[in-house]
Amino acid sequence: MIKYIVTFLPLFLVTFAGFAQDEAALGVGSVKAIESLTTLKKMYAKAIEDGNLLQEGRYLQQMGKVCYNQGHFRQSLEFYLKAEKIFSTTNQTLLLAANLGDIGVLYYYIKQPEKAMKNYQQALHIYQKEKNQKGEALIFGHIGQLFEKRQHYDSAFYYQNLALKINKQINDKSGAAKIYENLGSIYEDLEKYDLAYLNFKQSLGLYQQDHNNLGSIEVINNLGDILRKTGRYKESVNETQNALRLAARMGNSYQLASCCRDLGKAYELMHQMDSAYHYIQLGYKHTLDLYSEDGARQVAFLQVLYDINKKSDEIITLQNDKKVNRIIALSSTIVLILLVVLGFVIFSRQRFKLRDQQMLARQKEIEHDLTSLELKNLQLEEQQLKQQLELKSRELSTHTLNLIKHNQFLENLRNTLQTMVKDDKRDQKKQMNQILAEINQSFNHERNWKEFTLAFEQVHHQFLENLKKFSNELTSADMRLITLLKMNLDSSDVATLLGISTDSLRVSRYRLRKKLNLEQGDNLTAFLQAL
Repeated sequence: MIKYIVTFLPLFLVTFAGFAQDEAALGVGSVKAIESLTTLKKMYAKAIEDGNLLQEGRYLQQMGKVCYNQGHFRQSLEFYLKAEKIFSTTNQTLLLAANLGDIGVLYYYIKQPEKAMKNYQQALHIYQKEKNQKGEALIFGHIGQLFEKRQHYDSAFYYQNLALKINKQINDKSGAAKIYENLGSIYEDLEKYDLAYLNFKQSLGLYQQDHNNLGSIEVINNLGDILRKTGRYKESVNETQNALRLAARMGNSYQLASCCRDLGKAYELMHQMDSAYHYIQLGYKHTLDLYSEDGARQVAFLQVLYDINKKSDEIITLQNDKKVNRIIALSSTIVLILLVVLGFVIFSRQRFKLRDQQMLARQKEIEHDLTSLELKNLQLEEQQLKQQLELKSRELSTHTLNLIKHNQFLENLRNTLQTMVKDDKRDQKKQMNQILAEINQSFNHERNWKEFTLAFEQVHHQFLENLKKFSNELTSADMRLITLLKMNLDSSDVATLLGISTDSLRVSRYRLRKKLNLEQGDNLTAFLQAL
């Protein structure tokens, strides 16, 4: 019978420890968990009522931790995910990172490593971006534990050492103690007991400096395990007895059961079966007490969760009803206002329509009067322009006739003088040559031409602009010829006005045709008349 208990009970305790150790690692077992959850739920409801979104997220995260510590993982995950949504919406990056880390730990303990790693990596990215070294070290430690459980020991060492380096830089003794404990656990898995013992010793020293009794108990137990596995049974018993006394002072049933289990193993290996039986029975008693306490706590906690969820559903229903009532009231008010506005708009539109029709009729009358007046003004302006054009045409004709008469007079006088020059009287010849020179100069007199050109431009103001489109090489002599041809004068009159012979006039016309790019056969005068 004793042999059966010695053999079977450690296996039973190991099986129970799998769940209990997870809780102990998280500081679970507080009888105030129910009160904490109830208080948090009230504060959460108040935050919802006040519309304080950030506080809602904080209380959800804390309720997630309480439920997780009590082993209610589904409810815990629900709270965590709601908190994550709020922290993302409010851009609370550090709170979001901490929440992601908690979700990763939850997935780690329910054996979903892929989801745990995904949340760890998201949290690590935020901590590194925000340069939060403490958070970064915490996540490195969690990732290292994840690799240890998957027996990827190289990766586990890598991340644990990264975490340890950061904890030393920021002088975080509690964080460093946990990393040394993790490293000791890895060396223990690899059966490198000397290195495991050294790391557990480092961890214990830091836990004791930080007055972390729970961490100290776990590490002392680990030291006892290492001593037992290396055959140092008496030293193992002493270490475990120290852990047992500390667990008794704390009233921690799980740690008491664990210490009794380890003492039973050590005494069994030392072949002290009475002591082994005693501690195994004692461990069995603590385990039953732990089950009993945990069962009662779980039942009470479930009842509180049920009441809280029921109350939450009622609150949500009431809030939804309030929202619906508000929406209905608001919609009714808006519809009423719209009906009043619509009636006013219809009445106003009828009034405006009648007024617009009257104004439109008046406007048409005014526009008709204005149109008639503008038409009369245009007719008057047209008559004035015609009169001015006729006046300018008469002036142009007068100037042309004066030029012709003047040049004809000069031509006759020149012919007479040339006849006189042919006489043999030498004393008259010199005088006649002088008169001829003066007459030749008068042929190039510009004043009459300027007056003629001014009058021509006033009558044919658009003609000269159109002419420039065909050539930019026209000289003043070309322009005089063009204006005279535009006047439709005879060639003899044109030659007289220009003071050149008809032969010279033909040459000038030929050159002008080339400058205007007229093809052979095109009539120059007809071309100019068409411009």
